[in-house]
Amino acid sequence: MSHYNPTVSSISVSLDNQTLTLLDECGGAVARYAVSTAVNGAGEENGSGCTPMGRHFIRAKIGDKLPANTVFRARRPTGEIYTPELAAKHPDRDWILSRILWLCGLEPGKNRGFGVDTFRRFIYIHGTPDTEPMGLALSHGCIRMRNDDVIELFDRVHPGMLVIIC
Repeated sequence: MSHYNPTVSSISVSLDNQTLTLLDECGGAVARYAVSTAVNGAGEENGSGCTPMGRHFIRAKIGDKLPANTVFRARRPTGEIYTPELAAKHPDRDWILSRILWLCGLEPGKNRGFGVDTFRRFIYIHGTPDTEPMGLALSHGCIRMRNDDVIELFDRVHPGMLVIIC
């Protein structure tokens, strides 16, 4: 008897449920993770601090094989590893940790193009300090995840993969 090993084909993010779900080619859930999206809710406009809705794809994967809790600034590792002591020294930082999946919109005029471009807004799926709550909308627009979860997700997805945010 053969065992079905589902292939991950897309990602669905639910703003209402604050979850990210990996889907197989038939639309079945392969894995589900708690996330934190924008405190400002859904929206696509530049400067809104909102999480953009609609169809996107993974444009770039950043951070492969780096240690958990690696700190990123401008998509580059800083050489720091996040600790509570580092956080105390930089209380106003919006921490981007461990891995980055940089998203790009697929819908011209909605989440791609002038004034609404997800890629140019630097919207990511990324790790955040494990002290940050999941399941609550608290981000500045990105989709935050626990570090172990974003590392697991990173290893299961590829550039070009569809990401639907609804």
